[in-house]
Amino acid sequence: MSKRRYKCVKFKQVKWSEVRGQLGGERVVVAVDVAKEDFVATVLTAAQEAVVTLGWRHPQETRKVIEQLVELGEGRRLEAVLEPSGTYGDALVWQLRQAGIGVYRVSPKRVHDAAEVYDGVPSLHDAKAAYLIGRLHLEGISQVWPEAAEGRRQVMAVLTQLRVSKGRQQSASNRLEAQLSRHWPECLEVLGLNTVTLPALIHAYGDPASVAADAEGAAALMRGRGGSGLRAEKIGALIASADGSLGVPCLMAERELLQWLAGDLVEARREVRRIERELARQVKREPVLVRMAGVVGTVSAAVLVAAVGSPQSYPDARSYLKALGLNLKERSSGKHKGQLKITKRGPSLARFYLYFAALRLLAHHPVVKRWYELKTNRPGAVKNKVVIALMRKLAQAVWQIAHGNPFEVNKLFDLEAVAEA
Repeated sequence: MSKRRYKCVKFKQVKWSEVRGQLGGERVVVAVDVAKEDFVATVLTAAQEAVVTLGWRHPQETRKVIEQLVELGEGRRLEAVLEPSGTYGDALVWQLRQAGIGVYRVSPKRVHDAAEVYDGVPSLHDAKAAYLIGRLHLEGISQVWPEAAEGRRQVMAVLTQLRVSKGRQQSASNRLEAQLSRHWPECLEVLGLNTVTLPALIHAYGDPASVAADAEGAAALMRGRGGSGLRAEKIGALIASADGSLGVPCLMAERELLQWLAGDLVEARREVRRIERELARQVKREPVLVRMAGVVGTVSAAVLVAAVGSPQSYPDARSYLKALGLNLKERSSGKHKGQLKITKRGPSLARFYLYFAALRLLAHHPVVKRWYELKTNRPGAVKNKVVIALMRKLAQAVWQIAHGNPFEVNKLFDLEAVAEA
């Protein structure tokens, strides 16, 4: 294979009349390697020959590139193919669709694995990646780039807010925990920062000395925040720990820092709750999401649809499992029998929420709890793998629910068969 196959020229230097003369045929593929600014594209014929590889600056030159591509496609079937590289290629995909050009996508993993296939060299750079994307597309290893419906885009926008806010909440919690470990380590043993009460108490008083100085007021605040779920013993233990803490006594600035950090955590949690309520309103507008939410919860249902689309878009439950990265893989050779593991090829966020949905189902449903006990009581059983098996069952149930079938837990779990195994 000639090294010149990957030679890249600037967009302004391309002689488009010569390119059109070399094309012929009825099918032309434009394969694009997406970047933040420096895009590279290879124009290929149906015979898998690279006619030209060009580079341009995005977005400055993108409109002119599309104009040339439209002219290139006159009288031919013009197809564009890209990798789904985050959001950097979305504007180009939109403009290509507006120009009437069909858009396809190739998995980045496929491109990576093909690096050595055609030229025997394991290197991978922009021009070569563009060629590989086009070559894989011509060999049928691509999919039509789906256009997200407005409802899904709205859910995705709210979901992004939720993800950012949860990150802020976790960061705020970590910072406050670090300071409390220095100034009041005992409080973290009595109440965690995942409760409403402790951050509110720190925000109001700051350091343990201030809590001990106003024990009655601090107790009243904790009762008001914790409600009936907070036992009097916990309140008493927290105040007692404040009076005899081993922590470093706070300076005024350090006390104010604790209050500021606690206030940041309280505000972050308030923002998360606000976004979750908005997400719940989005879910109620979609009948499919409402049915899914009845089993996995409002937020998890929204996450699943935003991450991989509606289960109704998949022909069967197995393909839905694959989209979530929950299908199984095995590596065996000769006498070596490899373990079955999930591929994890789908979006990790979807699996994260599905994992906790499975834990909630396990905690609240007696049939699921009994199934879990039977599974984990087997010799050599790994509890986390049993939870993953539950996730796979739950994902299949979600697909059934989205297609109008009722959720029947007894169809998912055959307790007699598990007990006899």
